[in-house]
Amino acid sequence: MRKMLVFLCVAGILAAQEPSRPDISETFRFVLVPVTVTDHNGSFLNGLTPLDFHLSDNGQLQKITEDVTTHPLSMVVAIQANSDVEKILPTVKRLSSVFEALVLGDNGELAVMAFDHRVTTLTDFTSEPAKIDAAFKKLTPGSYSSNLNEAAMKGINLLRDRPKERRRVLVLIAENRDKGSEVKVREVLSAGEFANVVVYTVNVSQLLASLTSKAQPNRPNPIPPEARQLPAGVIGTPTTDMQMEMGNWVPAFKDIFLAAKGVFLPDPLDVYTKFTGGRQFAFKTQKSLEKDISQLGEELHSQYFLTYFPGTQEEAGFHQIVVTVDRPNVKVRTRDGYY
Repeated sequence: MRKMLVFLCVAGILAAQEPSRPDISETFRFVLVPVTVTDHNGSFLNGLTPLDFHLSDNGQLQKITEDVTTHPLSMVVAIQANSDVEKILPTVKRLSSVFEALVLGDNGELAVMAFDHRVTTLTDFTSEPAKIDAAFKKLTPGSYSSNLNEAAMKGINLLRDRPKERRRVLVLIAENRDKGSEVKVREVLSAGEFANVVVYTVNVSQLLASLTSKAQPNRPNPIPPEARQLPAGVIGTPTTDMQMEMGNWVPAFKDIFLAAKGVFLPDPLDVYTKFTGGRQFAFKTQKSLEKDISQLGEELHSQYFLTYFPGTQEEAGFHQIVVTVDRPNVKVRTRDGYY
């Protein structure tokens, strides 16, 4: 008991000697809004200033404080590399030069990741063409799983650590479904919003992936050819057995069925692009894919980032953002809002 009293006395003396400090803290949250403006022909409209934009947050007009169109770019490219897309990976490998032209020349940097049931960083952020080429050449097909959400989350975490003055962009080259992630779409989207990451996606068609995936060997039929039911007059032999085989079309039909049901379910790629202000492209051929990546580069270099301090930040929940431009016959694309 005596020792406890001595300790309390000493603590009281030290506390009395400490200068009083008020527990007051303030948090200032700025919001960055990526904005793409095109004219009636679909061409990007350049040369606008913050004074040409009007931005409202939950219906209240906001003061735009900064236009960061000239800030350097940090980009992560996450590529699905599982057994489903084995035959299209050679096409994706040839995109390295397109991405080099996209980010180099203005202090840009690129990191490359591949994912199946794991998410692997093939190269950390670099602006060296040799390292980017080597990273794309490492793409090899892996397991059946495709942890899209985990790859998106890791890409966002990599971008989160980049200097705040850099523009942060995540490009996902993948199917529009997740197979195996424990991370949910909402968690990824929230992380991307807080890190000011804009997501662009190249949608590898589920049907295309199924038809080009590595065929699995059919199980041997336990019933011998001579014991199977055949049309009258036909004798069962190994040759007729092969002729009756139609191939394994079950995965393709399954994907068609899932695509039909998918109208009523969230598409991860669509959700990521819509709510971060990005854009979704569709994989078709190598030529069209290279064209899409070039359009992505043109958009990034023509995009506006509007920054403002929301006067509505005390309002909890989802904040809707609406951006308009003082120009006739223009189309404005931006993020729908933030939490």
